[in-house]
Amino acid sequence: MNTILEGINVLDLSRILAGPYAAQILADLGANVKKVEAPWGDDTRRWGPPFTTGFENEKVAAYYLCCNRGKKVIQADLKLESEKIRSMIMDADVVIENFKPGTLERLLGPIPEHVILCSISGFGATGPRKDEPGYDLSLQARSGIMSITGDVDGPPVKVGVAWIDVITGLNAGNAILAALFEKERTGIIRKIDISLWDCAIAALVNQAQNMLASGKNPTKMGSAHPNLVPYRAFKANDGWFVVAVGSEPQWEKLCEILNINNLPEWSTNEGRIKNRVDVELCISNKLKNYNKKDLEEILSGIPCAPINTIEEALNDPQSISRGAIKMIGEIPTLASPLRFIK
Repeated sequence: MNTILEGINVLDLSRILAGPYAAQILADLGANVKKVEAPWGDDTRRWGPPFTTGFENEKVAAYYLCCNRGKKVIQADLKLESEKIRSMIMDADVVIENFKPGTLERLLGPIPEHVILCSISGFGATGPRKDEPGYDLSLQARSGIMSITGDVDGPPVKVGVAWIDVITGLNAGNAILAALFEKERTGIIRKIDISLWDCAIAALVNQAQNMLASGKNPTKMGSAHPNLVPYRAFKANDGWFVVAVGSEPQWEKLCEILNINNLPEWSTNEGRIKNRVDVELCISNKLKNYNKKDLEEILSGIPCAPINTIEEALNDPQSISRGAIKMIGEIPTLASPLRFIK
């Protein structure tokens, strides 16, 4: 276990995923994290099946386990036990909460000046939507990500995990670490305002920038890439396989391996984008004659991979080597991705 944040006390008053995920990052780094849950528990304890029996001597949903490792859980009713919670806040260096803006202060009064307060909400502490609730699915819809996710002729599709919650948790963790560093360096205490909305918009990255540059809305492209060709999934003779060419040398090597006639108009990425349909059809006709294992071997050096199931990914030799699964007692959970080399 990492001990970088040993001695830092974190009070996690958040629920569901974004806030708990941020607090879990701090726990992974060695902080002492106390998670306050209402007597009936975090909502995600009941987000199942599947359920796991044995964690904290009770049955909890697998969902709960993905964002609450390394924490000490304390049950308290925020409305009825405000003094107990305020006492815990006094002992904390960092408090993470995801109530509607202003709710925590209304229930508990002003937050002590020595505490770094990270407030996570759907839309932030300001703006016309600040009082609206925010769930990942509704934010995926409103932020635009669902308009570019899915097959070309299919309905809008959400990302297969709570993408915005996870990104928000990561951003919150970064902001808290920066605030701790500034406190150590200058003594200044920051209050942090993180929203799912801001994180979702920022995470649109090249797709949003494409719209700003061209004035055209990006659209659904399945597994294809708006700025690179070939960069998508193709059908092998035993399943799906992705090829992700990101440079001209990689394209030239792909042409050599698959015996593709590298036409002058295909020799640059810009040209391949203009001729996307023909380029992708050519590659599709080549790859359908191979199985996935053979493709991995012959395309060595070119970014490519079979489309794995979750089970296959967890059992990949790289996952095993890197310790991607961590045991809590007899219960397997996902491990922290943070690795430090002395």
